[in-house]
Amino acid sequence: MRTCTLVTGSSRGIGAAIAHKLAEAGHRVAVHAGRDTASAERVRDALPGRGHLVVTGDLTSPDTCPRLIAEVIEGLGDLDVLVNNAAVYAGHPIDGTSYSEWQQTWRATLELNLVAPANLAWLTVDHLLRRQAGPAGGRLISVGSRGAYRGEPVTPAYGASKAALHAMTQSLAVALAPHGILAAAVAPGFVDTEMARAILDGPDGDAVRAQSPFGRVATPAEVAATVAWLATDAPEWISGSVLDVNGASHLR
Repeated sequence: MRTCTLVTGSSRGIGAAIAHKLAEAGHRVAVHAGRDTASAERVRDALPGRGHLVVTGDLTSPDTCPRLIAEVIEGLGDLDVLVNNAAVYAGHPIDGTSYSEWQQTWRATLELNLVAPANLAWLTVDHLLRRQAGPAGGRLISVGSRGAYRGEPVTPAYGASKAALHAMTQSLAVALAPHGILAAAVAPGFVDTEMARAILDGPDGDAVRAQSPFGRVATPAEVAATVAWLATDAPEWISGSVLDVNGASHLR
C-alpha cells in the first residue's frame, strides 16, 4: 500500500513542489488549500500517479483541522505522513507598525504558523496510535525557516513562529520515538516563489541573491527534494533534526 500524505499549503510554491516530489516517490497526496480550490485541483491533476486528493479549509480554525484530517483519511484510505508547510509571512516592523496592527499580525501569524501545525500533529498522531497497522513508520515533517536563527527584523512574528515550530518538532521527536514515529524539519532560506518574486525582481534582489555564495536563491524543487527525503527515505535516526536548506547563506 502506498504512503498517504497530507501537505498543507500545497496549492502553489514550495508546497506544490513538495506534493509533486512526494507523488513521484509513490505517495498518495492530499493537496491542501486555504481557499483556492481551483489552484489545488490544478496541482492535484498534474501529480504523477493516481488516487490524489484536494482538501480545503482555514487551518487557523480549530474546527477545521479535525474535519480536514478525517477527509484525508477517508479519501486516501490512511494518513502516514504530515507535512506542515502552510504559513503566512507579513511585514510588521516594530518601528513602523501601530500597536493594533502589531497585535493582529502576531496573532494571525502564530495561529497559522505554529498553532495549526500543532493541532494537525496531534490529530495525525492520534490517528497513527489508533490505526490497526500501528504508528510505526509515521512521519511529521515541518517547513521552518532560516529566519528562526538569522532573525527577521521586518517580520519578527514569522521568525518567532518558525523558531517555535523547530522546537515543537524536536520535542515531538523525543516524545514519539518510542512509537516509531519520526519528526524532523527543514529550515530554508530565500526561495524563488511567486510570493518572493516582488523582492527578487526589485532593488534588493541582487543583495538577497548575494547572501549565498552560490549567488542565487533556492528553487522550490530543492526544498521539496529535502522534504521528500525526510518523508520517504531518511533513516529514523534523523528524527529531531532541523536541516538547513539555505545554500550556505547562514551557518550555525
